[in-house]
Amino acid sequence: MTQKFDIPQEILKTLQTLNEAGFEAYLVGGCVRDLLMEREPKDWDITTNAKPEEIIKLFSKTVYENNFGTVAVFTREIPAGESANQNDIVEVTPYRLEAKYSDHRHPDEVIFSNKLEDDLKRRDFTVNAMAIGRKGPASSLKDIDSGWHLIDLYNGQQDIKDKILRTVGNPDERFKEDALRLLRAIRFSTQLNFTVSQETSEAILKNARLIKEISGERIRDEFVKIINSESPMIGIVMMQKLGLLKNIIPELEEGIGCDQKGEHVYDVWEHLLRSLQHAADKKWPFHVRLSALFHDIGKPPTRRDLVIGSLSLLSDPITKRKAYTFYGHEVVGARMVKDIMARLKFSKKDIDTVTKLVRYHMFFSDPDQITLSAVRRLVANVGPDLVWDLMNVRMCDRIGMGRPKEEPYRLRKFESMIEEAMRAPVSVGMLKIDGNKIMEVTGEKAGPRLGWTLHALLEEALENPDINTEEYLNKRVKELAKLSDKELKKLGEAGKEKKGEEEEKELGKIRSKYKVK
Repeated sequence: MTQKFDIPQEILKTLQTLNEAGFEAYLVGGCVRDLLMEREPKDWDITTNAKPEEIIKLFSKTVYENNFGTVAVFTREIPAGESANQNDIVEVTPYRLEAKYSDHRHPDEVIFSNKLEDDLKRRDFTVNAMAIGRKGPASSLKDIDSGWHLIDLYNGQQDIKDKILRTVGNPDERFKEDALRLLRAIRFSTQLNFTVSQETSEAILKNARLIKEISGERIRDEFVKIINSESPMIGIVMMQKLGLLKNIIPELEEGIGCDQKGEHVYDVWEHLLRSLQHAADKKWPFHVRLSALFHDIGKPPTRRDLVIGSLSLLSDPITKRKAYTFYGHEVVGARMVKDIMARLKFSKKDIDTVTKLVRYHMFFSDPDQITLSAVRRLVANVGPDLVWDLMNVRMCDRIGMGRPKEEPYRLRKFESMIEEAMRAPVSVGMLKIDGNKIMEVTGEKAGPRLGWTLHALLEEALENPDINTEEYLNKRVKELAKLSDKELKKLGEAGKEKKGEEEEKELGKIRSKYKVK
């Protein structure tokens, strides 16, 4: 078999530098797998019989800050202010053996070896345990292309052909060495569209509880890759079937068998899975996908039998179907999501974003009850940058209910109202006055009164965007300055709604544009 490899010159030069210094050097791991599958590698790893201090001497700029022998080699000088890309850094690691893993996370001891075979046998899956290079024992080499040789001791190439994921050696041992491999198996299966072998699947189920030994950060990184794959629904189902989900996000499993009835065809579990998959099919970003997966996570703890007075509608006399309510599930769900994401060590920004999308996803439930001022407040709550993502989460919600389409009329109506609302100020930063100007006009000093004043002005602007002029605001702040702290604070925090002729005129204009009522 011959195969052309598209390997960047910077990576080839790194291999060449090691070879010319008398060392063996091979591309190894995921990049080899991707090359054989004709996929573009996301990163490059090299293994060698050179030791860390010998590697460092051969390159002008390196970073060595770990206990595993891995040296980060910079393949070019990075100008000040410029970020390195994936081809600018290659990780070079000595061949190594690893001793017992007492904590199911890290080897108790790392021993450097002079044999490539020792390095390959410690790796996780057969498809990741191959190497290509230009040097090595002739008996273990297969010609690939122009002097390149493939070292495949565990039939990884055949497993790629068969689309199957197997561990290197005994799966029980591999998973007990590093329990993150339990989740990595699902991640690779999802990303590569491979089947996990029966022996490997059984070992995952048997050792699933060990995932609790792994840090939230490492679990998060694998979970993100599953969510960002083309088939995240399959990945989450596999996590559940193989016992990992209950040890990572048990809250999701509460949706299994949690019937919703009404407009919903599926239980909460399948509804969330289908919502997630729709987001993936649309190629929407991670925060939309995760929000789609989590948006109804608050339903199981808030489900109640539908009751009117003393009459229970648990069994509808006509349909004989149960009926439930889920009041406040979006609020409860937002709190749950915040806890889940904090547990998995997501950034504050990611937590805030997804929590907002879950908290406000019910806003678009009834277009006939939504006013333009309410839409302005929604934009103020989630932020102008997220409001369209919120619409997408709502679309995922609808498709996840088993609806065949996204209901174009409602979509146009929501879009029309959002567009109109976005023209108005929806945050204090969009007002034509700021704290400095207020102090200049009124003589107020820095303090909470400035914030109350700005929020009082924003409330007025949400009701009537026309007041957002320097002339009006300069005049209005003088009036507000005369109020007591108690009065000003109350005004700044109060939410007001105006449903009058002016709002109807605005609605009429925008509805006409989008041809909606």
